[in-house]
Amino acid sequence: MKITAEANQLEEERARINVLLKSPAKLKGLIKEELRADAAKYGDDRRSPLVQREVAQALDESALVASEPVTVVLSQKGWIRAGKGHDVDAEGLNYREGDGLLAAVRARTTQQIAVIDSTGRSYSTPAHTLPSARGNGEPLTGRFTPPAGASFDALAAGDNDTRLILATDFGYGFVTRFEALTGRNKAGKQIISLSDGAKVLAPQVSADPSRDRIVVVTSEGHLLMFSVAELPELDKGKGNKLIEIPKKQMTEGERVVGVAVVAEGKGEVTMYAGQRKLTLKWADLVEYGGNRATRGGVLPRGLRRVERIETTG
Repeated sequence: MKITAEANQLEEERARINVLLKSPAKLKGLIKEELRADAAKYGDDRRSPLVQREVAQALDESALVASEPVTVVLSQKGWIRAGKGHDVDAEGLNYREGDGLLAAVRARTTQQIAVIDSTGRSYSTPAHTLPSARGNGEPLTGRFTPPAGASFDALAAGDNDTRLILATDFGYGFVTRFEALTGRNKAGKQIISLSDGAKVLAPQVSADPSRDRIVVVTSEGHLLMFSVAELPELDKGKGNKLIEIPKKQMTEGERVVGVAVVAEGKGEVTMYAGQRKLTLKWADLVEYGGNRATRGGVLPRGLRRVERIETTG
């Protein structure tokens, strides 16, 4: 009797399942009822809260890079490298035969490095990806594709909001943010409009354009200091005239050999003319102050064939 009852019960269950299989709606309803019953019997309040998060973003590689000081060195032949620290003797490094130092800038491993070529195009690359200064570095042509015949002539580093003075040896320039020089295009982007024969000068950082002064000197010894605020801030272009070079002198080869930025009331610049050099402190520089685009004053005799200028204080 017991076996018969169990067999009948099994047969009834089988028949019920067959009916449910033929009716998906009834089967789903049965499953829902069983889940609700289990939830009522065994369920409790949620223990893990639901939290809405922002859409996932790609990880910025620089966020994983330690911020350390480096000195980035660019050679005359367009080879680049980075040495640890800010006390690297760039001039004393070993260079390939026929090559030498063109420019060196202090940076941090978390920053971008920008280079400007002879056509006025700008290119950028992360500082932490540069090869060690223990070797000769690597050619920039391996990272970028400049126009045929172009050379890499200037180097800069900074944060996106760092203000730079971009100028040419024809005596024109403007203020721009470092971010304007950066980009992912291997072919770079046009940043400075160059007249035929004009060359890019070394970019200079201005910490406070509203108060800083720019010092401009020509190859014939004319020096002018004026407020950085007199220059326009542009993303690209030719800029405004920095110092007056008469057409006759321009034809004869007078050019701007360099610019320097000094803070109001302090700082000094040094000019090199062959084996001689001249350092001017703030009190001396004031004597050469004037309005932008004027001729400026003349340096002492014997120091007028200036080859380069640098900030020394």
